[in-house]
Formats: sequence, structure tokens, C-alpha cells
Amino acid sequence: MTTARQAEPGSAVGSAAELTALQAALSAEHAAVYGYGVVGGRIAQDRRSAARAAYAAHKARRDALRRRVRDLGGTPQPAAAAYALPFDVPDAEAALRLAAELEDRVAAVYADLVRASADGRRRDAAAALREAALRAVRWRGTGVAFPGLTERSVPGRTGAPGRPTKESHPL
Repeated sequence: MTTARQAEPGSAVGSAAELTALQAALSAEHAAVYGYGVVGGRIAQDRRSAARAAYAAHKARRDALRRRVRDLGGTPQPAAAAYALPFDVPDAEAALRLAAELEDRVAAVYADLVRASADGRRRDAAAALREAALRAVRWRGTGVAFPGLTERSVPGRTGAPGRPTKESHPL
């Protein structure tokens, strides 16, 4: 991910909508880092290197998003102390489902960031969405019609998944 330019007084480097979308992406990356800690503890041995690579990718995105939020004059959203898993993860099969779910949720916030960003920052967000969608396919074994737009991909599903409330921090 490329870093954003430093904001200069009076410049239009980023909008309030972009900063909000960046913070949401940062929150999702915090949750993904936490979630991959769970995945790594339960996933089958033959998939552990892929889980480690995904964990490292999410840490790198998280760190880049922190820098970008600061570049736009914001204070990066901190990670929660813990996150509620969307379901129990007692075994390797559930770990695979969790990994795919994490990637779907990350893709959703990057879709929002694509809409809120412009130019190079939009390309960076689209690249992050693509990476998450590809990881989800690897974990799930199948793709969805509109990665990052789950409400359009899954019949009967409305709204983007995993939007945390102030009361809880779901993955």
C-alpha cells in the first residue's frame, strides 16, 4: 500500500468521508489481526503458512492505515482489548470458515473506502479489497459475485456484515 501525502493546511488531501472509511478499515484490520490469531491456533497444519501470511498482510495493512489516518489529520482508532467471534471455532473446519468471514468483512470496509477515496488512494483501497477477496476464495474454495458487497452477493442478506457498535467489538 502506498502512503498518502502529508496533509498541508488548506489542502484537500482527503475528505471527512474518506477519514471515516479509513477508520472503519483500520478497525476491520485490527479485528482481522485478532481473528487470525484464533485461526492460527485451530487451522490444520497444511494451511498454517497461509494463515501466517494472511496475518502478516493484515498487520501490514493495519500499520499503513494508521499512517494514512495520521496523514489526514486523524487519530488512529485503537484496537479493542478483545473481539467477539461470529461463531465458535473448535476445530480446523471452523477456522477455515472464520478466515473466509474475516476476509469478507475486510473486503466490505475496503469497498466503502473505494467509494470514499480518490486517485491513488482509491487504487490502494481497491487493491486491498482484491487481496481480501482472493484470500476469501482460497479459504472458502468459492468466490462471491460482488466481493466486498456481500448484501448483493448473498440472497436475503442486507447490509454489510461486521459493523461494530460502540457497545461491542464483533469480528
